[in-house]
Amino acid sequence: MIYKLLPTVEWDDARAAGHLAGTAMDRQDGFIHLSAGDQVVETARRYFTGVTGLSLLTVDPARLGDRLRWEPSRDGQRFPHLYGPLPLAAVVAAEALPADTPVDEAVAALLG
Repeated sequence: MIYKLLPTVEWDDARAAGHLAGTAMDRQDGFIHLSAGDQVVETARRYFTGVTGLSLLTVDPARLGDRLRWEPSRDGQRFPHLYGPLPLAAVVAAEALPADTPVDEAVAALLG
């Protein structure tokens, strides 16, 4: 599985639209930023510390086809990038993160 961390309001908008077009940063970069299981806690720590109102999406990469590419990014690691909208059918779970827990700890707890 791969993961997407985003504001819950954007997840709500995506569900209403029938797909996730991406966050403002995603749209600026031209792809939807995703993380592998061993990357998502560090992504949470680097980009979302102090942010509340977040959800963690669990995404089945097999449902994304050839629009999913693993490309070099932070520290030379290969990250999953989705070129095109994220279909709701690819999201196998969505969990709102508790506001009273640091985001990286909340993500780590959800991953078990």
